[in-house]
Amino acid sequence: MHPLQCVLQVQRSLGWGPLASVSWLTLRMCRAHSSLSSTMCPSPERQEDGARKDFSSRLAAGPTFQHFLKSASAPQEKLSSEVEDPPPYLTMDELLGRQRKVYLETYGCQMNVNDTEIAWSILQKSGYLRTSNLQEADVILLVTCSVREKAEQTIWNRLHQLKALKTRWPRSRVPLRIGILGCMAERLKEEILNREKMVDILAGPDAYRDLPRLLAVAESGQQAANVLLSLDETYADVMPVQTSASATSAFVSIMRGCDNMCSYCIVPFTRGRERSRPIASILEEVKKLSEQVLQLIHERDNICKQIHLPAQSGSSRVLEAMRRGYSREAYVELVHHIRESIPGVSLSSDFIAGFCGETEEDHVQTVSLLREVQYNMGFLFAYSMRQKTRAYHRLKDDVPEEVKLRRLEELITIFREEATKANQTSVGCTQLVLVEGLSKRSATDLCGRNDGNLKVIFPDAEMEDVNNPGLRVRAQPGDYVLVKITSASSQTLRGHVLCRTTLRDSSAYC
Repeated sequence: MHPLQCVLQVQRSLGWGPLASVSWLTLRMCRAHSSLSSTMCPSPERQEDGARKDFSSRLAAGPTFQHFLKSASAPQEKLSSEVEDPPPYLTMDELLGRQRKVYLETYGCQMNVNDTEIAWSILQKSGYLRTSNLQEADVILLVTCSVREKAEQTIWNRLHQLKALKTRWPRSRVPLRIGILGCMAERLKEEILNREKMVDILAGPDAYRDLPRLLAVAESGQQAANVLLSLDETYADVMPVQTSASATSAFVSIMRGCDNMCSYCIVPFTRGRERSRPIASILEEVKKLSEQVLQLIHERDNICKQIHLPAQSGSSRVLEAMRRGYSREAYVELVHHIRESIPGVSLSSDFIAGFCGETEEDHVQTVSLLREVQYNMGFLFAYSMRQKTRAYHRLKDDVPEEVKLRRLEELITIFREEATKANQTSVGCTQLVLVEGLSKRSATDLCGRNDGNLKVIFPDAEMEDVNNPGLRVRAQPGDYVLVKITSASSQTLRGHVLCRTTLRDSSAYC
């Protein structure tokens, strides 16, 4: 990259305008040639006066405020058929994948799954192929999580494994390229490149459009990185490509980033400021997913009665330290309101054990909240401090590790007890289940999800089809079946299948 191009990119990222750019470059030139005569470098007063006049004339002839308002109210999305000019140091041919095979591994939250689908959509359009076999890949990309130290350690361990793979890579093959994508790339940046020389590219959550260029630069043997965060990138014009063509459900992202700045959370620093996708883009994705996944497009009862309601703690004092913006009492009131509004709703939550300053009394209050609410699903973790967060700068990670783990085990035990009680209320009921496929633990069982997004296991057996009396069928992924629940645990429901049905016809039975 040309040095001047680097300077201009830095200026843009810092929000410097053209005038500041000219002044800065002029100042550098003056300092570099201070030994020359004064005629070679005008005085600062004369420079400032000339720049001010030039700026005033350009301002008078430039766009008005109304112009910007008009542009903001009617944003023009880039057409998928448009092709940007390549950077001056690359040709269009070098940006193409030329059928090189990409292997993608996803770690962390559902947003990372969506990021994987976005990244693959971009690479696919550039001529790359997808492979599920690590050994035949030309490019290995890890979509990473940075929310906890354990998540990052998992990636470091994986990189050590890939280092061995890269070391013994046959010279007869195209050189193997390895990339780190997502939150860990954004948080650690050059530390990854310096610590693991075998990493070829870094791409933050807002830089996936740049993947073809980064990979092209890496082909020359250089490391390449783009970890710039954006105030407006939502990938609105990029249609995510689902990783599984046979999937029976999908998550649709409606926003990116976060502005909440909870004191323990790294997300605002790894995913940037909060911004929403255009409604038209969301509707278009849902429409296309309906055409690919769903058998009965005209039916609208296919929204799960399940809400994820992260609590993080049952102590109002700890919630204040976390900057969550609510008290325990307000949270419990919201739970009651949800259950009154949506009878039979399934609730899931997140909890952190051992946050900064958490006392035994705070921990007891979290235990009591788990008992009071009786969540159907939960995600519980011991606290690990993250750099850049408010807690890192203002609070002290003063709960010993052994205490964190002991409290975490207690929370997990209580959660499982209460979830089992909550799920056992379904025993004896007939529930509508969306079939997902074979159970992971038994080749003779099928697995699906009920209306509360709970996993339901039932035998893979012949059944009646309500739309074709007398016809015996076996359930396939994407089918709706009625299952009578016979037992329940904290994680799953079990039952026996009654018949294959539809969303419309199931209301007569459930």
